[in-house]
Amino acid sequence: MNEDKMTVGVVVPTYNGGMRWMEAAASLQAQHSDFDRILIIDSGSSDATVAIAKKAGFDVENITYADFNHGATRNYGLHKTCCDIVVFLTQDALIGDKAISEIANAFRDKSVAVAYGRQLPHDDATPMAKHARSFNYKEKSYTYRLNDKSKHGIKTVFASNSFSAYRADYFDELGGFPENIIFAEDMYFTAKALLSGYSVRYVAEATCRHSHNYLPVQEFRRYFDTGVFHRNEAWIFETFGDAGGEGLKFIFSELSFLWKNRDFAWMPVAVVNNLFKILGYKAGLNYRKIPHCLLRHFSGCKSYWNHLQ
Repeated sequence: MNEDKMTVGVVVPTYNGGMRWMEAAASLQAQHSDFDRILIIDSGSSDATVAIAKKAGFDVENITYADFNHGATRNYGLHKTCCDIVVFLTQDALIGDKAISEIANAFRDKSVAVAYGRQLPHDDATPMAKHARSFNYKEKSYTYRLNDKSKHGIKTVFASNSFSAYRADYFDELGGFPENIIFAEDMYFTAKALLSGYSVRYVAEATCRHSHNYLPVQEFRRYFDTGVFHRNEAWIFETFGDAGGEGLKFIFSELSFLWKNRDFAWMPVAVVNNLFKILGYKAGLNYRKIPHCLLRHFSGCKSYWNHLQ
């Protein structure tokens, strides 16, 4: 690959994106000169999601909702674009100025297999959502390699496909994402890349607006899926460290953030949300003991369980 002439593709899985997708499509359209191809993979939207994409001039591939999988769908999208660098975004991520070119520039370093951008909260973000972004996405860029695990532990393999990019030839060399994975396909691949001698780059200059105001039940489902992932991919945590310490650090940081910003009324909400996170995570870790009829109700990724029926 000639690093001076890299082609860049963008892949966005969508499903009933609503008004936020309209904003996201506009932010992508404004940067069309910074990428060579964009592919929207829609999972059977019943709203105007596909129409918005086509009006913006984007290529659209249609799949069924049942066929969507975090790993397999993105594998398909990466290979369909036929580009050297492929950027993944979620439908609710509003990219900042020059974000695509900034994240693509990370691959001028030939050691980089994965890069991810800085996520800032949406304007309507709750104080907890604002804290989550400041906790995970710092102001300065950095590059992590395998030997950084002794200092940073499980954070060494942190990445987010809400706004990330992959070098296609390394992606293929390492086998891409698992074809059927419930969650965190980005972390899975990053761990494989680091173990193979490559590096992951955090690009603070490449920004997007992306956050969620989760209700307690949504937190439960999200962390249930996280627990399932941790149980199924235990090798990651055996290699890079347990996530428990990072979780406690997050909780104390969140309460401190709310206190310092005098968001006292949100503190009970944060406590309830964190309780549901813990319950969901513990249930996910023990999902094999839970009756199959309940798994789809507990999970945020319903289609994952189809293959287990």
